[in-house]
Amino acid sequence: MSESQETSNASLFEQLGGEAAVNAAVDIFYRKVLDDYRINRFFDNVDMVQQAAKQKAFLTMAFGGPSHYSGQDLRKGHERLVKMGLDDSHFDAVMEHLKATLVELNAPENLLEQVLALAESTRNDVLGK
Repeated sequence: MSESQETSNASLFEQLGGEAAVNAAVDIFYRKVLDDYRINRFFDNVDMVQQAAKQKAFLTMAFGGPSHYSGQDLRKGHERLVKMGLDDSHFDAVMEHLKATLVELNAPENLLEQVLALAESTRNDVLGK
C-alpha cells in the first residue's frame, strides 16, 4: 500500500499524531483561551483539569480515535454558557485559538482545514441554534 493510501485510511486522530498530539493541542489551546479577555469569563469557576480531560476525550472521539467520551452532547453541555451570552463572536474567538494552536503545532494544511471544518460544524449546537 502506498503512503498516500495509508494516510487516507488513517483516522484524522492518527494523522494528527494520536493521543500525544491531541493532549498537546488541548493544553496549548486552553492556555490561549484563558489568556483571552473576550472569552475567559466563560471558564470562571471551571475545573480546568477536568475540562481539559473532557475536551481531550471529545476530540479523540470526534477525530476517529478510541472513544472514551461520556460527556453531555454539545448543545446541553453549552446551555449554561449560552445563558451567559455565548454567541458567534465568542465561537469565532475559539476558532481563532484552535487555528493558532494547530499552526503552532505545525499541523499540515490539509489536516488543519479538516479540524477547522469539523469544529465549525458544531457552531449551531454549541450556540443552541
